[in-house]
Amino acid sequence: MTSAHVPDSAKMWLTKDLPRRPAGLFDARYRAFLETVSDARPQLHRYCARMTGSRLDGEDLMQETLFEAYTKIDTLDDAGKLKPWLFRIAHNRCIDLLRRRDARARAESAYSEDVGVVAAEPVTSDARRAVERLVGHLPPKERACILLKDVLDYSLEETAEFVGSTVGGVKSALSRGRAKLADLPTERVGEPARPLDPDTAHLLQRYVELFNRHDWDGIRRLTSADAQLRVADCFDGLLRNSPYFAEYDRNPKPWIMELGAIDGEPALLVLFQRGDEWQVTWAIRVHVTDGLIDRIEDYYACPWIVGDA
Repeated sequence: MTSAHVPDSAKMWLTKDLPRRPAGLFDARYRAFLETVSDARPQLHRYCARMTGSRLDGEDLMQETLFEAYTKIDTLDDAGKLKPWLFRIAHNRCIDLLRRRDARARAESAYSEDVGVVAAEPVTSDARRAVERLVGHLPPKERACILLKDVLDYSLEETAEFVGSTVGGVKSALSRGRAKLADLPTERVGEPARPLDPDTAHLLQRYVELFNRHDWDGIRRLTSADAQLRVADCFDGLLRNSPYFAEYDRNPKPWIMELGAIDGEPALLVLFQRGDEWQVTWAIRVHVTDGLIDRIEDYYACPWIVGDA
């Protein structure tokens, strides 16, 4: 990639040296990279979230997509292909996750490029939100094509490029997917809750209480010695090496934390006061193993997670 094709905001992270995956506090090069791709991130998250059925899993996959793209940026020879390249990486990571859930094998067994299909019309703009909610019932390829073409408005050619298929393959997947969606109930399908066991619920409630009291030493006693922390756009590493709690302590705006849920999954929600109301602003996911918190994922820089939740 030559500098003539690259925006000024990207020049500082394009060098002959292969970038390394950011660890600890993210440096200026990676922050510049994130700024360069900022316009694509809400759509990338929307795609990953609907492919995986979870806004939080979708954000984690998008973060991994950005990390991977950053470390391989020297392989991209045309800045104009950056967005399709990001979607291709994101798509592959989504498929890998679905494969681990054993969904990929079921989808492939039902898929054939030359299978007969039933003609179906594209969805209208008014129906896109409903389709987006129901698309999780489809096999991965049909799900991806419906999301990219019918929900995100990409062309057949762009969709084929994103998913590594042909225009003919995309048309077939669209036709099958649309036909299946037409047979689903029109009402929104409820997402199953994933209730916490009593010990974990008590631990997270205790975490919230200590957080709201700014009792950082008390919180540290709830975490394992090697607890990991990822704060979107800022940090990825050991919790003990981060300025995490100090950042919350320094925030001058009124905020509180509550235990809630996103997509039926328990999550910690950070609320800020807006006039007379408290509004959910971002989410935090906490992982617990053997009675201790061993990973925290803070999505403060990802407003799209709660924006459509």
